[in-house]
Amino acid sequence: MFTHPEPALEHPVSQLCTQGQVDSLAYRRWCQAMGEPPRYHRKQWEFCYILEALAEAGMLTDGARGLGFGVGQEPLSAIFAARGCQVLATDAPEDSGTAAVWGESRQHAGAGARLNARGLCDSELFAQRVRYRPVDMNALPGDLGMFDFVWSSCALEHLGTLDQGIQFLWRSLECLRPGGLAVHTTEFNISSDDETLASGGTVLYRRRDVLALSEQLLAAGHEIVLNLNNGGLPVDHHIDGPPFQGNHLKLWTAGFVATSLGLIVRKGTDPQREAQ
Repeated sequence: MFTHPEPALEHPVSQLCTQGQVDSLAYRRWCQAMGEPPRYHRKQWEFCYILEALAEAGMLTDGARGLGFGVGQEPLSAIFAARGCQVLATDAPEDSGTAAVWGESRQHAGAGARLNARGLCDSELFAQRVRYRPVDMNALPGDLGMFDFVWSSCALEHLGTLDQGIQFLWRSLECLRPGGLAVHTTEFNISSDDETLASGGTVLYRRRDVLALSEQLLAAGHEIVLNLNNGGLPVDHHIDGPPFQGNHLKLWTAGFVATSLGLIVRKGTDPQREAQ
């Protein structure tokens, strides 16, 4: 039995992808900003979720500084820049195995030139406001700087193990000013709180993993609110499988039912030193 109401895209917390959010006015608004029609697709939801979370928190303003990880060819950097943000967009180094895999599927940023491929930001403003840098998410350099917000879309589950993804999330908080916001999306295992994909090219986080992370973040002085209700509308009950039909909020992944999870963490104003 769910202990939370179905999550809404307006006023988001750390929550799962659901049909009700895709049907919302906020979702349509962000799809329009991305220049694409709304679809029942969890990857599109991830972008809309990140956009709404940052907008709700007042982060998409002139001069706000954002740091993106594993940006691939996503439209977010251009949208942030069009709203006045200064952005450092990062992706796996070109000579890494990760870059080779994602490059084959046209999901790697390369030198960053494709981040404004849709023309969502004036080209001159984009050049002024967006920098690109190759960064290994398993070995974040110490000179990235301090930012108002950080984000990643479906990247931390590709770092090798469940623990490596969690370690990345903790390290990403070190790039935030006190009170700054981290918004990450990742894969969530709906079908089991026991067996899961714990290592490999893609891992699936379970409810217990997320609850443990939440407890640790709160103990360290950060803020996070969870809502793991996975929805009860018709599309929420559809589980897509191969050959995938292109629209799905939930799908079969190596014998498990998976969906997308969004995590919003506000860095504490005087957090304890994380022992992660």
